[in-house]
Amino acid sequence: MSSWLGGLGSGLGQSLGQVGGSLASLTGQISNFTKDMLMEGTEEVEAELPNSRRKEIEAIHSILRSENERLKKLCTDLEEKHEASELQIKQQSTSYRNQLQQKEVEISHLKARQIALQDQLLKLQSAAQSVNSGVGGVPTSTASSSFSYGVSHHASAFHDDDMDFGDIISSQQEINRLSNEVSRLESEVGHWRHIAQTSKAQGSNSSDQSEICKLQNIIKELKQNRSQEIDNHQHEMSVLQNAHQQKLTEITRRHREELSDYEERIEELENLLQQENDRDVLRKEQERLNMENRQIIKECESLKLECTKLQSDTVTERERIHPQSTSVEKEVFRLQQALSDAENEIMRLSNLNQDNNLAEDNLKLKMHVQGLEKENSLLSQEKEELQISLLKLNNEYEVVKTTATRDMDLDLKLQDLRLNLEAKEQELNQCITEKEELIAELEELDKQNQEATKHMILIKDQLSKQQNEGDSIISKLKKDLNDEKKRVHELEDDNMNITKELDMQKEKLIQSEVFQNDLHLTKQKLENKVEDLVDQLNKSQNNNLNIQKENFELKEHIKRNEEELSRVRDELTQVLGQDSNSNFRDDLLKEREAEVRSLKQNLSEIEQLNENLKKVAFDLKMENEKLVLACEDVRRQLQESVAGNSRVSMEQNTIVEALKREKGQLEEELCQAEKRLLEEAKKYEQTIEELSSARNLSASVLQLEHERLIKLNQEKDTEIARLKKNIEQMDIDHKETKSILSSSLEERKQLTELINEKEIFIENLKERSSELQEELTKNTQALRKNENLKQTIEEKDRSLGSMKEENNHLKEELERLREQQSRAAPAAEPKALDCVAELVSEVSQLNVIKDKLEEEIKHHQKIIEDQNQSKMQLLQSLQEQKKEIDEFKYQHEQMNVTHTQLFLEKDEAIKTLQKTIEEIKTQLHEERQDIQTENSDIFQETKVQSLNIENGSEKHDLSKAETERLVKGIKERELEIKLLNEKNISLTKQIDQLSKDEVGKLMQIIQQKDLEIQGLHARISSASYTQDVVYLQQQLQAYAMEQEKLLAVLSEKTRENSHLKTEYHKVIDIIAAKEAALSKLQDENKKLSTKFESNPQDMFRETVQNLSRIIREKDIEIDALSQKCQTLVTVLQTSGTSSEVGGVNSNQFEELLQERDKLKQQVKKMEEWKQQVMTTVQNMQHESAQLQEELHQLQAQVLVDSDNNSKLQVDYTGLIQSYEQNETKLKNFGQELAQVQHSIGQLCNTKDLLLGKLDIISPQLSSGSGSLLTSQSAESLGTVKSDISSESSQQEIEELRKSLQEKDATIRILQENNHRLSNSVAATSELERREHEQTDSEIKQLKEKQDVLQKSLRDKDLLIKAKSDQLLSLNENFTNKVNENELLRQAVTNLKERIVILEMDICELKKENEKIVETTREKETEYQALQETNTKFSVMLREKEFECLSVKEKSLAFEQLLKEKEQGKAGELNQLLNTVKSLQEKTVMFQKERDQVMLALKQKQMESTAVQNEVQHLRDKELRLNQELERLRNHLLETEDSYTREALAAEDREAKLRKKVTVLEEKLVSSSDAMENASHQASLQVESLQEQLNIVSKQRDETALQLSVSQEQVKQYALSLSNLQMVLEHFQQEEKAMYSAELEKNQQLAAEWKKKAENLEGKVLSLQERLDEANAALDAASRLTEQLDLKEEQMEELKKQNELRQEMLDDVQKKLMNLVNSTEGKVDKVLMRNLFIGHFHTPKNKRHEVLRLMGSILGIKREEMEQLLNEDQGGVTRWMTGWLGGGSKSVPNTPLRPNQQSMLNSSFSELFVKFLETESHPAVPPPKLSIYDMKPLDSPTRRKLDTNVPENFKDTTESRSGRRTDLNPFLAPRSAAVPLINPAGLGPGGPGHLLLKPISDVLPTFKPLPVSPDNSAGAVLKDLLKQ
Repeated sequence: MSSWLGGLGSGLGQSLGQVGGSLASLTGQISNFTKDMLMEGTEEVEAELPNSRRKEIEAIHSILRSENERLKKLCTDLEEKHEASELQIKQQSTSYRNQLQQKEVEISHLKARQIALQDQLLKLQSAAQSVNSGVGGVPTSTASSSFSYGVSHHASAFHDDDMDFGDIISSQQEINRLSNEVSRLESEVGHWRHIAQTSKAQGSNSSDQSEICKLQNIIKELKQNRSQEIDNHQHEMSVLQNAHQQKLTEITRRHREELSDYEERIEELENLLQQENDRDVLRKEQERLNMENRQIIKECESLKLECTKLQSDTVTERERIHPQSTSVEKEVFRLQQALSDAENEIMRLSNLNQDNNLAEDNLKLKMHVQGLEKENSLLSQEKEELQISLLKLNNEYEVVKTTATRDMDLDLKLQDLRLNLEAKEQELNQCITEKEELIAELEELDKQNQEATKHMILIKDQLSKQQNEGDSIISKLKKDLNDEKKRVHELEDDNMNITKELDMQKEKLIQSEVFQNDLHLTKQKLENKVEDLVDQLNKSQNNNLNIQKENFELKEHIKRNEEELSRVRDELTQVLGQDSNSNFRDDLLKEREAEVRSLKQNLSEIEQLNENLKKVAFDLKMENEKLVLACEDVRRQLQESVAGNSRVSMEQNTIVEALKREKGQLEEELCQAEKRLLEEAKKYEQTIEELSSARNLSASVLQLEHERLIKLNQEKDTEIARLKKNIEQMDIDHKETKSILSSSLEERKQLTELINEKEIFIENLKERSSELQEELTKNTQALRKNENLKQTIEEKDRSLGSMKEENNHLKEELERLREQQSRAAPAAEPKALDCVAELVSEVSQLNVIKDKLEEEIKHHQKIIEDQNQSKMQLLQSLQEQKKEIDEFKYQHEQMNVTHTQLFLEKDEAIKTLQKTIEEIKTQLHEERQDIQTENSDIFQETKVQSLNIENGSEKHDLSKAETERLVKGIKERELEIKLLNEKNISLTKQIDQLSKDEVGKLMQIIQQKDLEIQGLHARISSASYTQDVVYLQQQLQAYAMEQEKLLAVLSEKTRENSHLKTEYHKVIDIIAAKEAALSKLQDENKKLSTKFESNPQDMFRETVQNLSRIIREKDIEIDALSQKCQTLVTVLQTSGTSSEVGGVNSNQFEELLQERDKLKQQVKKMEEWKQQVMTTVQNMQHESAQLQEELHQLQAQVLVDSDNNSKLQVDYTGLIQSYEQNETKLKNFGQELAQVQHSIGQLCNTKDLLLGKLDIISPQLSSGSGSLLTSQSAESLGTVKSDISSESSQQEIEELRKSLQEKDATIRILQENNHRLSNSVAATSELERREHEQTDSEIKQLKEKQDVLQKSLRDKDLLIKAKSDQLLSLNENFTNKVNENELLRQAVTNLKERIVILEMDICELKKENEKIVETTREKETEYQALQETNTKFSVMLREKEFECLSVKEKSLAFEQLLKEKEQGKAGELNQLLNTVKSLQEKTVMFQKERDQVMLALKQKQMESTAVQNEVQHLRDKELRLNQELERLRNHLLETEDSYTREALAAEDREAKLRKKVTVLEEKLVSSSDAMENASHQASLQVESLQEQLNIVSKQRDETALQLSVSQEQVKQYALSLSNLQMVLEHFQQEEKAMYSAELEKNQQLAAEWKKKAENLEGKVLSLQERLDEANAALDAASRLTEQLDLKEEQMEELKKQNELRQEMLDDVQKKLMNLVNSTEGKVDKVLMRNLFIGHFHTPKNKRHEVLRLMGSILGIKREEMEQLLNEDQGGVTRWMTGWLGGGSKSVPNTPLRPNQQSMLNSSFSELFVKFLETESHPAVPPPKLSIYDMKPLDSPTRRKLDTNVPENFKDTTESRSGRRTDLNPFLAPRSAAVPLINPAGLGPGGPGHLLLKPISDVLPTFKPLPVSPDNSAGAVLKDLLKQ
């Protein structure tokens, strides 16, 4: 068991280790592969691709890296999961092993049982065999062996490494099944045992052998059948497995074939596309490039020929020139290399057919051409150097010749030298011609290069087009690839589905196997159990074999899959870079192999394409570095331009945002207006419905509805005015937005112009700085050359001094020689020869030195000329710079002047505005005072009003003229901005003051109200109640006006806020512009400072160092000159004044002394200038440090300002929101106030009615009762006295007593009612107090809200002040910066002036140098003269020496002769003499020959000197020509370089600009798109705003139409009302006609007023009218506030009285209604009897009518009536008149008017009606609101009314209405109480309802107020005041 477990564990470990190792190797291979691929990709990409492609590839590279990291993370996660799964598998395997051990134990137990059972079976069979001997059994050995084999095989199967866990589970299931079968077999064994026992019990004889035989036969047959079935089943299983495997192989093969087909198709399609595209492109490019190659090859051949010529020339030169010309060979070699490089490049160009970088190769060619030109220039320079070295060598050669050869060889060498000179001249001419040819060839090359560049540019354009086409094709191919990928995905999905179906089939197979097993089990129940077990064991063995086979196949399959996985994972790393979200399985990996192969093919093609590019990559890198530097400059400029664009876009965004906000506000206002219109329409519908329902109602309801209609009309008018104001505001806002947009566009244009100018200026400055730097370098070189010249001059001066000394020494030696000659001639001949030789050598040396000096002098002269030219150029450039600086200064000064003028104009405008504001304030105060005085006399009569209106129109005309003047004065926008800012500040201050005043006023009002509330308790019972009511009305009106004023102030605040917003945006834009300008200035300052720090400071340091060096050298020169002067003075003293040379020298010394003095002065000047320069440099350093600090501070300030701005914007938005919320709350409060006012008006109406009724009831009762009592008592006494005897009188007395008692009872009841009413009045007073407290609390809340609003306003004002302070500080900083810039510019000008001074000094130094050169020339001439004298002296010396030698020889000969004579040899003497003679002749001949030779030598020397001079001249000419050539070459090279640089720069610029253009075009496209989008959006917004305006105008028109329709409806309703009124009663037709006429008049008046309002809207345009209107509105508001205070006080008093009276009235009405109900259907018998009795007092002619009436009422018959009529009629008249006229006895009799009829003459019915009227109507009318609109006391209607009113009634009315005569009808509230029933209506017209009366008599007529289109609420008040 342990071995089996060990084997299993080791197998699992090995398999898992292999899997882990394979995974690790996979991950390693993947990572290595990705690294290699990425490295290859990066190398190839770096080698091949241009910048754009490189960027793309870098992006792809970064994406791949990120995806690689992600994949690595996935791999690590998978490895961790793998490890976890391995651990789980190990645990599971251990558990399974334990289970297997348990199962094996169970199997062993089962085996033991089986063996036991088999033994039992065998025993039973043996028993059966004993019964029946013919039958045999199955041997046990076979079974056991088979079983043991099966078990062992099973175990071995488990030991296999790749044993699947599914197989283990299936074996577990089989074990379970076997255990079940064993249990079943055990039960069957028990059954058989039972049978055996029964058979044993019955006896062996009784068992049926036939049955046993049958059973055995059946068992055999069943065995055979079962074996056949097992074979069939196994065959079917093998067939199915083979079929399944074949299907799998076929499916995989088909899948692979399809994949390969797809891959081939894709590759073919890609190849076709690439071939089709590439062939056309490559053919065209190949043709073009072949043409170019041919041209370039021709050029190369020509260059080669030229090179060969040059080489031959250089070879000849090399042979002729010294061996030092090896450097020339090197240069030639370099040229050859350069040519070979050019050829290589040409070849590369021919190879680079498919490359897009032709322009860059062209640039390389140009760079190579430049390099060649530079090398050519270097060659020329080296050639010149070689020539100079040749000259030096020649000089040395000549020196050597002169020293070496003293004899006749000089002629030959001179001839050789001449030949050499001629050859060299020829060579020089050849070089010159070659140079000219080279220059011409270079020009041709340049032309060809330009043509090639043009051609390359064309090719580049075509290639770019082709590239675009290729990109489009690539995009199409990518689309096709994506489509094919989708197809592949679909195929993968199909594969997955197939695999799923296969799994399903496998599951079905397993189910079928289980089912078959179950079937076999059912069969095995019928069979013997032992055979079942054996067969099952065989089955399990077969199954194990099959499982092993399948395991081996699966192993192979898994190995294959692993190999494919390893391949596919390697390919997945590439594929995953493109498809990041790929989590596919093995099939997907196989499909991706095809894509990877195609990609590899593409990569190989790209590698083939890029092989050529790798060669160019290194050159590209070098050029890229240069391009990168250029790109950085371009990027900086781009960033600046982008920053400018971003600023402009920010400004536009701010404008657009402002427009959006305004649009949103307008939309909100429109929505509100639409909501209002809808509400109004609903209200109209409600009113229509109410009117339709009100037809059935009484006249009082119609009156209320009419009032509502009037109010609605007024509200509509106000809302129309509001809508007009909104429309005008929208127009104004639209104009403002347009102006803002135009201003922003102008500012943007200005900014762009400024930017362009500044860029040009910067470029100019850069050019100037470069030029200055070059000039400075030239100057420094020239100064160095000057120093060298000075040193050479000093050396020459020293050499001159030494030569002169030598001359003097020679002269002295000559004199000495002469003396020696004279003394001793023969002794000194050998010495003289030596001296002559020495002199000759010295002369030759001196000649060499002279030649060198002459060459140096000429060279220095040329250098000085070049310096002079450069100085002249410098002066010209400096003058041009000065001019430009002056122009810039002039422009700057003009700008400053314009700025100062603008500032002055703005300051003047601000001052004028401040004055106007102060004047307005004073006018306000004066007008307030005037208003207080003129309050009482404002509204008197309609005539006065018309006059006022006319005066107002005249004032308007006057104000128009004034406004036109003012409008002309105020046109500039910036002035308006500043004015508005200051206005805002002043207005905010005023509002703060007003808010404080209003708070104080409110506190005073609250105190007054408290006092009034306390006083009201006392006033309720007092008689001055009406006064308090009036006072309360006034107070209410004052409060309403105050609220309206507050609303007006708030609306003004909102307007001001919007103005402030716009101004704030403008100011922000200005600040942004200024900040941009500041930033640009700062950048310029930084650049300048950096330049000054880097270049100028270094330059200054260098100049200072150079100057110090110059000064030191000057000091040394001065010392040397002083020494020279001393030596020269000594020489002069020695030489004496006789010689001409000495005179020349003295003159020269004087000149030198003067020069020394000049030099000293110059040195002093230079020292002073040096100190100045040092001081200026120090100042500049300090200033630059300060500027940098200030710049840092400014940057910090700008950052802080930006932060503050952002914070303030946030705060501002929050404040605006809170402000809008407050506005909405205020509107709600206004609506609530209007509702409260309306309720107060209704209360006032009811109160007036109640007051009137109460006043009527209380005096009538008292007076009526008293009068009735007195009159009746008097009459009763009269009747008693007159008719004592009659019985009827007694009855009447009794009746009278009864009536008296009844009257007393009624009086008591009324007194009780009065007490109750007083109690109710007290209760109402308490209720009123509570209501007052509530109103006070509401007022306090409103005040608190007002305080909050005021605080918010103050906060806003503080914010605005802070912003203004910040603006001022920024302006100050800006001015400071401008001043600092001016100071810097002044410093620059000072420096330039100093430079000019320096240039002047340099010019002076040049002049001095020229003078020094002249002096040197003169000295050289002197030197030449001295040399000539020297030569003459030397010739003389030689002659003297020869003479001396000859004399010595003669003396020697004479001595010999003397000796011979002495010896006496005369013959010998003769011979000697002859020899002497011959010798003398010979000597003479030799002397002659020597003289001839000397002369010839001298001539040759002269000729040689002349030749040398000519050679030097020629050399000088050569040098000059070479210098001119060099200069021309340099000039040409410079021009060519400049042209080439310009061309290259132009091409670079073209390339850069094209790149820039592409980038900028993209950016421009994006920015233009953004700008177009922004402008489009802005235009769309403008169009939308215009459309909205049109919509608003349409809506306005529609509202106007709706209004007209509503007005028509109102007219119709008025007509319907008139019809209803016509229907109501006939006697009211006249009044109704009047009413309708007056309605029509009012409508006409309203129409006229509307027309007038429209005319006024057209007129009101200018700012002055607004100011006047604002002043008038403020005056009106102040007046109205005062009047409103009074009215509100009156209103509060009236409220309280109203509530008391209303309660009393309610009680009285209830009682009256009870009384009416109680007395309605009854007839007062006593009254009727009194009437009947009093009837007899009526006139006789009218009595019968009364009797009939009374009879009909009392039910008296006609007979009794006739009897009464027949009786006496006088008594009736008496008591009837007393009864009816009893009411007027207590009143003093007024004289009767003519229209008054006598009571007696009137009919009884009339009297009765009048009596009823007096009984039913109140005597006192309620107080009228409008006194001016009522008819005066003299009007006829009033008189008519007064005639019918009793006197006491008149008195009461007059006493009550006496205090109201001072009231203003306009100061009453809108819902002022109007009595519905005319109390004075006691005339013949009877009781008339107010609706049935003319309006002028009853109601206060208000004219409709035309609302001005101005936004200010003051305009409405002004129109009110005008009316």
